[in-house]
Amino acid sequence: MGKGNLLYAQSGGVTAVINATASAVIQAARRHKVKVLAARNGILGALREDLIDTSKESIAAIRALAHTPGGAFGSCRYKLKSPDVDRAPYQRLIDVLRAHDVRWFLYNGGNDSADTAYKLSQIAADFGYPLACIGVPKTVDNDLAVTDCCPGFASAAKYTAVSVREAALDVAAMADTSTKVFVYEAMGRHAGWLAAAAGMAGSKPDDAPQIILFPERTFDEAAFLAKVKTTVARVGWCVVVASEGVRNAEGHFLAEAGSTDAFGHSQLGGVAPYLAGLVKKALSMKVHWALPDYLQRSARHLASATDLAHALAVGEAAVEYAMKGMNAVMPVIVRTPDAPYRWKIEAASLAKLANREKKLPKNFVRRDGYGITETARRYFAPLLRGEAPPPYRADGLPDYVVLKNIAVPRKLPAWVG
Repeated sequence: MGKGNLLYAQSGGVTAVINATASAVIQAARRHKVKVLAARNGILGALREDLIDTSKESIAAIRALAHTPGGAFGSCRYKLKSPDVDRAPYQRLIDVLRAHDVRWFLYNGGNDSADTAYKLSQIAADFGYPLACIGVPKTVDNDLAVTDCCPGFASAAKYTAVSVREAALDVAAMADTSTKVFVYEAMGRHAGWLAAAAGMAGSKPDDAPQIILFPERTFDEAAFLAKVKTTVARVGWCVVVASEGVRNAEGHFLAEAGSTDAFGHSQLGGVAPYLAGLVKKALSMKVHWALPDYLQRSARHLASATDLAHALAVGEAAVEYAMKGMNAVMPVIVRTPDAPYRWKIEAASLAKLANREKKLPKNFVRRDGYGITETARRYFAPLLRGEAPPPYRADGLPDYVVLKNIAVPRKLPAWVG
């Protein structure tokens, strides 16, 4: 395809290590003497021709991205319709890419982002525009197909397991005269990976969390309340970890808020307070609950060293694939053995990843449905392993970087969409 520019964009919920992937992408492209433009706020930045010139950033700032959480260039939740339904946005994207001589497009996100990159690869071919589209994996939900795990998940999983373990010590200390039940809500609309990771907080039968609720299993209110009651009677207290996507027998989310996001996903209103209310009403026990929300995906101070290594590796591999002229692929993580843990990066077709969700395997869930198995522990253990703390300032706070994000001059009329 010859020389040109590379466009990188971040999409969906950001993670503790998505900027590490961005850092790897930019550094790898610089080694190939390719300029990286970044779309501000994901694919919307491309549509709006709101592009950032990363060549204006120092190498020190780009390296510092590797230990900075959030999304350095902004993200979005925006799903392109099928070209058969609405072709105009695709024409606009090609116009913007052509105007700025973009020959490689890297979209860093989850299932919907893989779908966007795949659609754009197809439409570019239809328009006869030479473009290589590479999906770059990211999601704390860990639900991308094909890949063993998703960059961003392991750090969120580590935060979840550590937080549950620490909170359990608090509850145990206060249970005699105060809180008997603590409910912790983990992200995961359809897949219970993060909730399952909380099981790593304990190793003995009565260790917290004594109850984990997975979206893959139907919620039984009577059985749940009975489990809480017997646990408190035996242990003196109980910690519950619930995935935000827990559903009842009718298939409805327990915490359905009645609205949807840009991708058509149901907005959830909080399963933790819902469960806390059930326990308080039915069992008359003092209950506390926590909704970590953004905290679980932005906690760079507690990032997993394995996760950081994965995030850097997929970013570098994505650039190498692009430079080789590969198209409609994504670098994925392949686990070789469990013990000792080894992994490698391979290319997978976006067609096998787009809009497909990887659920928690049945053999990861204990027979009683409220905990994880040894098989799950073998999977999670190496992902949580290792620490990768950020540097700290003199005032004791992490030394995170904020980029200049200098805009590229626009060449086209404003987009109306």
